[in-house]
Amino acid sequence: MPVLLEGCYNEAVRTSAARSGTRAQPLASFPEGKGSARRETALRAARAKRFVFHKQENTPQEKGECERNMAETILRMTGIQKYFPGVHALDNAQLEVREGEVMALVGENGAGKSTLMKVLTGIYPSDGGTIEFFGKHVEIHGPRDAQALGICIVHQELNLMQHLTVAENIYIGREPMKGPFVDKAKQNAMTQELFDKLHLELDPKAVVKTLSVAKQQMVEITKALSHENTRLLILDEPSAVLTDTEIDDLFVFIRQLKKTGVGIIYISHRMDELKRITDRITVMRDGQYVATLDTPTAEISEVIRLMVGRTIYEEPKTKSMCPPDAPVVLEAEHLNSLDVKDVSFKLRKGEILGFAGLVGAGRTETMRLICGADPMDSGMIRINGKDVKIRSPKDAVRYGIGYLSEDRKRYGLCLNLSVADNTVLPSLEQIFKGPFVHDKKAQRLAQEHAEQIRTKTPSVRARVGSLSGGNQQKVVISKWILRDCDVLIFDEPTRGIDVGAKSEIYKLMTQLAEEGKSIIMISSDMPELLRLSDRVIVMCEGHVTGELDISEATQETIMTYATKREVG
Repeated sequence: MPVLLEGCYNEAVRTSAARSGTRAQPLASFPEGKGSARRETALRAARAKRFVFHKQENTPQEKGECERNMAETILRMTGIQKYFPGVHALDNAQLEVREGEVMALVGENGAGKSTLMKVLTGIYPSDGGTIEFFGKHVEIHGPRDAQALGICIVHQELNLMQHLTVAENIYIGREPMKGPFVDKAKQNAMTQELFDKLHLELDPKAVVKTLSVAKQQMVEITKALSHENTRLLILDEPSAVLTDTEIDDLFVFIRQLKKTGVGIIYISHRMDELKRITDRITVMRDGQYVATLDTPTAEISEVIRLMVGRTIYEEPKTKSMCPPDAPVVLEAEHLNSLDVKDVSFKLRKGEILGFAGLVGAGRTETMRLICGADPMDSGMIRINGKDVKIRSPKDAVRYGIGYLSEDRKRYGLCLNLSVADNTVLPSLEQIFKGPFVHDKKAQRLAQEHAEQIRTKTPSVRARVGSLSGGNQQKVVISKWILRDCDVLIFDEPTRGIDVGAKSEIYKLMTQLAEEGKSIIMISSDMPELLRLSDRVIVMCEGHVTGELDISEATQETIMTYATKREVG
């Protein structure tokens, strides 16, 4: 890119001249034209300098000057409009991203963040406004146009071919060929090289459907980064299902990308991440641009206020709200399966029992045994002191157990059905009128629950697949609240949920516990565990390695048990 190369070259010769006492000769002084050998030599030097310049031992002043010279605007979106039936999704939205910066894009669910990115990547056509890429007006009519420009996106929702291998997913449509056949050995080697750069322990030959959600997310990120011409990378909630270690590795790689001039749009609901990895923060609300803040000087409380239009404060829990003599409503005893090793625990009435652990610890696998989603090799489950046999999710629902899966699209929703249909699905007996479903009652119940937890939808008749990821999650929660289960298992309940909605869900879960509902909560968000749990069960490699009352639980103690391989 000429402007970037010229900036690098001019900065290099200025620095060299200052050190040697000679006169600097800028690139513009070299004659242009096909036969200009001196200019071509200078450009080749500039290209090399672009990728090594940051590695030199420059003074902070020199580094700052170079960064300012290189900070060309990659993207400028202005006046973007987008309409859907009954919804003005984007209203004069705007966004600017510079070279080598991480631009955070934040807002509540339904604020228009994902829609704006879908316009940028050609998934949705724009209904108004302009897009400039490196100062030139561009028309993006589809994903191929975006990819040709060097715009790549990692969507919040997984979009992988489950039956293909990791390597096949990453290079689908771009396979290395050996004659008329795909060179699978080379494809696997190329994939492994990417994983090595990212410090990822993944097998290129592994079938995607055998991987955890977190590992599938890392495959998605690797797929986006595999495009050699990537100039603008969009990460939509990339850390939602990652462990702290995986997030650290991701951030290391992001910083490496910044040094090469790649611009990054970082969409996240985790406010603590903004200070760690972003340079500027753009806030959206109700489809509109609100403000852009410099991260070093921005207060997170101000960012949240701009997002939600109100102040949010959550008191941390310092003691259990569940009486020690509360009756046991659910007891798991010596549960065993391929991924679960002799797990036992008790859940009391009105208790929020948190489950902590790293990816692969066996938390989700344990809950799937309790809900009958996976077969149990051995063990016993008791409900209110009585032994029960749970062989299917239907059995679990009959015994008053509701399960919110971490993967809402695969296990939580029927995407082609309406919000109302999804909400009442586990509670059909409540809405029968003779042999027929009472449609008006179904819609009324769905509307009440949508209003209760502020689900943003044009109508409860709208297809649930058309909602944002966070609002889809709210529909899943609504259906189990309506079902009135005594035991609720929430696996990553606030994954993809904005800070405002998180606060509402926290209050809702606390209210349910106060009303006598018992909640098991699996969460990778440590502050969330410490804020809501009365007790915390910690797992590692399929075993329970610790049990902590909330009064003694800290991030340090939880992580100690989460990395403890030995039991006892």
